Amino acid sequence: MTEWVDVCTEDELPVGARKLAQTDAGNVVVLNIEGALYALEDRCSHDGGELASGVCDGDELICPRHGARFCVRTGEALTPPAFEEIDTFPVRVEAGMVQLDIE
Repeated sequence: MTEWVDVCTEDELPVGARKLAQTDAGNVVVLNIEGALYALEDRCSHDGGELASGVCDGDELICPRHGARFCVRTGEALTPPAFEEIDTFPVRVEAGMVQLDIE
């Protein structure tokens, strides 16, 4: 069953911005990259560190601790030291509210 969770208003997430959502599925970072919204778990699969403060390079989020890169579209680990993918979540805008599906 779909469980949409409010993250913020659409205005609070302009291009280049990110928001951290605390959900029943754990912390999720929501990113606006060139107008497209992406959501992925805020946990590096290498050592469990947070990803939300990492730099974005195109559609890749770089772990701030050890530099592992993750595809924001798929959660795929693209470079060592991470080898396991991380979870991604569907995102939508409904009535001006950014929401993610944590199911």
